[in-house]
Amino acid sequence: MTIQIPEEKLMMTFLEEIPVIQLPTRLTGLEAVAFKTHCQQLMQRQSLPRYIILDFRKTTFIDSSGLGALVNNHKAARQKEVDLILQNVNPTVMAVLSMTGLDQVLKIQSQSQPLPSHINPPEEKKLPETHPSVRSPVKRLIDILGAIVGLAITSVLFIPIVIAIKRDSPGPIFFGQKRCGWLCREFTIWKFRSMCSEAEALKHTVKNEAEGAIFKNRNDPRVTKVGRFLRRTSLDELPQFWNVLKGEMSLVGTRPPTPNEVATYDVPEWQRLDVKPGMTGEWQVNGRSQVSNFQDVIELDLRYQRNWSLMYDLKLIFKTVMILFNKNSGAY
Repeated sequence: MTIQIPEEKLMMTFLEEIPVIQLPTRLTGLEAVAFKTHCQQLMQRQSLPRYIILDFRKTTFIDSSGLGALVNNHKAARQKEVDLILQNVNPTVMAVLSMTGLDQVLKIQSQSQPLPSHINPPEEKKLPETHPSVRSPVKRLIDILGAIVGLAITSVLFIPIVIAIKRDSPGPIFFGQKRCGWLCREFTIWKFRSMCSEAEALKHTVKNEAEGAIFKNRNDPRVTKVGRFLRRTSLDELPQFWNVLKGEMSLVGTRPPTPNEVATYDVPEWQRLDVKPGMTGEWQVNGRSQVSNFQDVIELDLRYQRNWSLMYDLKLIFKTVMILFNKNSGAY
């Protein structure tokens, strides 16, 4: 039996009562939303299959939206005790799954293997170009040069900042936190510590004044006296030049979310992960402390993707430098 869904470009067949969903050539954008919708509609039936096979034989491109659909469907399937089995995954798609660690989470098999064996097809070095900014050599060169200059400035300010932090409150000098970068690849973002050392454990005691998948509190009691100065002047973010030098971030990009934030995303919101996160971006030059609605953050990030060019990056860098001299510009 075959069920054709023309408007979504998806086809579902049944193999011994096991649904087999044929994925499109490009699993991105509207196709990803359609994939999530139909897969979860299937799992809402009263009589559920033990497995759902996702046939990737035609799929040659997947972006953050496609990854988001896979993750959301995987979570929904686990709740229903249904296994999603990925078949015929080509090396390009496998490279993305491997890079993001999803090859260790999802069940992947070849057509010839008995259900539900797991394999790792050969990795392909070439990664997808989800956005032109990702593979721009000039943008990367600007990032490297900017990071070197930034780290030189950091080295000059390092000693007075360290002394101030240590005198103000006990604890480490740096604060590292897991964030999600390009295609949701996790990395550790570094900052000068601006909160008390037990800040993460106390987060549940602080009211979130923002709306959606972000956390903000204008008078967060965990922020130290020196920390407020560092945040207001953005000096706490100087160590991120190291993230830029390593290629985990860019000088200009989107706001880097935490894994907990990404866990709440719906498929369209994953699109913001098609570019590298940046030390600055649209949210920075449009009043980052005043942006307290997650949908506004999404719109700013997508606007950056639509408008991106090397000149646009330079324009945002210039605006950021000017804003730093504004006493009301920093984070709270």
